[in-house]
Amino acid sequence: MKPASPKPGDSHFVDIHEVLHEGDEEGGGEEKPNRPPSVRQFRIRGFGGQRSGVSFSRQVSLETGEAASSSKANKDEGIKVLPRSGRSFGGFDSAKRLNVGGIDAGEKKGDFSMFRTKSSLSKQNSLLPIKKGDNRSDPMEHWLGQRNNNDQNSNHVNGGGDHDSVHNGVPAGRYFAALTGPELDQVKDYEDILLPKDELWPFLLRFPIGCFGICLGLSSQAVLWRALATSPATQFLHVTPFINLILWLLAIAVLFSVSITYILKCIFYFEAVRREYFHPVRVNFFFAPWVVCMFLAIGAPPMLSPEKLHPAIWCVFMGPYFFLELKIYGQWLSGGKRRLCKVANPSSHLSVVGNFVGAILAARVGWLEAAKFLWAVGFAHYLVVFVTLYQRLPTSEALPKELHPVYSMFIAAPSAASIAWETIYGEFDGLSRTCYFIALFLYVSLVVRVKFFTGFRFSVAWWSYTFPMTTASVATIKYAEHVPCIPSKVLVLILSFMSTTMVLMLFVSTLLHGFVWRTLFPNDLAIAITKKRLVRDKKPLKSSFRRWTKQALNKHNSGNKDSGDEKESSTHK
Repeated sequence: MKPASPKPGDSHFVDIHEVLHEGDEEGGGEEKPNRPPSVRQFRIRGFGGQRSGVSFSRQVSLETGEAASSSKANKDEGIKVLPRSGRSFGGFDSAKRLNVGGIDAGEKKGDFSMFRTKSSLSKQNSLLPIKKGDNRSDPMEHWLGQRNNNDQNSNHVNGGGDHDSVHNGVPAGRYFAALTGPELDQVKDYEDILLPKDELWPFLLRFPIGCFGICLGLSSQAVLWRALATSPATQFLHVTPFINLILWLLAIAVLFSVSITYILKCIFYFEAVRREYFHPVRVNFFFAPWVVCMFLAIGAPPMLSPEKLHPAIWCVFMGPYFFLELKIYGQWLSGGKRRLCKVANPSSHLSVVGNFVGAILAARVGWLEAAKFLWAVGFAHYLVVFVTLYQRLPTSEALPKELHPVYSMFIAAPSAASIAWETIYGEFDGLSRTCYFIALFLYVSLVVRVKFFTGFRFSVAWWSYTFPMTTASVATIKYAEHVPCIPSKVLVLILSFMSTTMVLMLFVSTLLHGFVWRTLFPNDLAIAITKKRLVRDKKPLKSSFRRWTKQALNKHNSGNKDSGDEKESSTHK
């Protein structure tokens, strides 16, 4: 029989309250220790104030956004917490994750539009109010929808939430806390990301700024082979200038293709580019395109370039570099979360070595005063970076324990400084030799640790570690010109051979990974980290034991103090 319709005077309400487990009722309302704090269980009372025959409970996990329902019959078996999906937070949307409207959450793919240039428009559309004609039949569904809308509005206002973290700058310390590896490109095991890990992302999202390292390696090789072909210290080698021409043309072609690809990334996925700019390691690679252009101007073949370059070339290439270093050096100097002792890493030398390369180019165009200015600025900041990285301040983030080719960055700045000083003043005097000997010692200290440079997976960032070796070879050629002897010429041959061999090996590896194995550009997980940690750190056993011991000692001392006070009062009485 159909139930009678309620009269106008009867009460008609829906009561949603939190259900206490049997253990909770017996324990005086204490929560179970194994019960997740982010999971709640609700029961709906029937109309008219009477409980329905079958109680309905719903479990909502705030970590994954998924829901599960169970009846009273299987309540005794215990409600299982839904496991995490393992697909990260790609395409996170409450209505879709809760299977509302017949949409299966398992069929939803990663929402890569959150990193698009105009993704803020779609974010604002998702916050629009619900239309009047949109009636929800399920009261629980209506309540959940209202709650999700309120959460999204509060996140939009307060700047919190995972989606808002895409459009806001991620703190530099967050990258160090969530990532690992010499290039900070590997996500730690306990971290989650905004995009799915089991899908192949769009190519532009997988194309990092570190690809300009390929251009650095090839353009510096063009400078090396020009020096080998034109230097009087290497005339006995009879190097043909056509090698310099081939390398120069190849470097221009690679620079053009990499620049066009990254410009497209800036157009379509500007939010990903912003995240790379806030990355403490990759921000230094934004200097790389201008350093490459200056390398190409310096290493141009003699048959194509005049003896004295036009000053406009220096202005075009050095202008953007100078304004960018004003921004970065200002962050180092003014303090805050991006001060140098917080973000210093070996790749920081990229933001310094460009000053010496710019000084070389300024001397080539005839502006010696500008060259001296850039040399002074670069040398001052090189000393600061060198000391910060060498002594490892307690406030700085710890660098990886294993040695890696990233440490070859230490060689680049002193080598370029010695070449720049010789180009400006025309002689390889005491200061130039001091910088060269510092670079030579650092070079030898890394070469003797060959075993530490093995066992790491290949990545595009390895290319940026080749130009320091090439710069050291060019500085050795300059030294051999002013100190002509057999040991200096032998040293030129050894360093040039090592540099060219390394570039050739990386070039072959890049072709194999890019066109044969198709593994050159994996998912760039570093740009998809969340702004805030979603999982709490597990406190180590050692620290927990220390805390427990300290509490026990304090409790024991307080007990002894109380007993002593009682004895003293009784004696006084």
